[in-house]
Amino acid sequence: MDQVDSPNKLKTFSRRQLLRRLAGGAAVAAATAATAKAAGAQVKPAAQEPPVPQNIATGRQAGMDFYEFHGREAFAYTQKDGNLAVEGYEGKRWAMLIDLRKCVGCQACTAACKFENNIPEGSFRTWVPDVEIGTYPETRRAFLPRLCNHCERPSCIEVCPADATWQRKDGIVEIDYDKCWGCGSCVNACPYDARFMNPVTKTADKCNFCAQRVDQGLLPACVETCIGGARQFGDLNDPNDPVTRQIKNEPVQVLKPSTGNQPRVFYIALPDQLQNNLPGRPTLWSEMFEDAGFENPESEVAGEWKIVGSQEAVHG
Repeated sequence: MDQVDSPNKLKTFSRRQLLRRLAGGAAVAAATAATAKAAGAQVKPAAQEPPVPQNIATGRQAGMDFYEFHGREAFAYTQKDGNLAVEGYEGKRWAMLIDLRKCVGCQACTAACKFENNIPEGSFRTWVPDVEIGTYPETRRAFLPRLCNHCERPSCIEVCPADATWQRKDGIVEIDYDKCWGCGSCVNACPYDARFMNPVTKTADKCNFCAQRVDQGLLPACVETCIGGARQFGDLNDPNDPVTRQIKNEPVQVLKPSTGNQPRVFYIALPDQLQNNLPGRPTLWSEMFEDAGFENPESEVAGEWKIVGSQEAVHG
């Protein structure tokens, strides 16, 4: 009998031993926790690095796309299409015609430009100032779309010490952001306030007629988005182009004709009060200039950028 019961006794003993050991381990853990609590110790979880925000579409670190690819969209297809992005179309002369009778100041062009060209917050390649012209009580509201004029004789090219700005065969004025060191000479040389210092790239920036679109047979983003059809884009060398026909058959004006730059952005119904007295930029030049690393208030160049933001230009 004792021999038969022996295995059962051993099994019972093993189970009891296991339970005792488990209970003992739990008691030890509870005692350790109680001791730590009494001593005021706090058990902290292991530190973890915060996740790096990612661009869902590209899987890249957020905020890096602009810095690495800005301005290079115009050169992405150079190998595929020869040297078109750099030299442009032979025999063409691109121009823009803006009919101010149709502009409603909706800023759709401004938004489209920023999305298409990835322009950072607070900067604009094109914008539409909303101004009041005339003298009370004979006043009226006016809009004046602004952008680079892609002049026939661009003064910005002559002053660039790095040869970062050039003009294509089709008239589009471009900037090589790898060459530009951000001196700001071209910004000051532009009589139309069309250039700005990019706070991300620390280089000069401006409208390029959306060359990356034009070279593929598309319209500039601002022209395609204009809800009133106020903006038109065409080839001045083509006599049958609608833009060319309008410029030849209708009275058109350009901004600051006395500069001799011969701009290739034309306006219909441009008020005399605005032709040579352009509305100010929507952002402070001084802030943008200083953000680009030019903070010497004693220099003549920096002094030219100091504009009081609370004061508006007089358009009487």
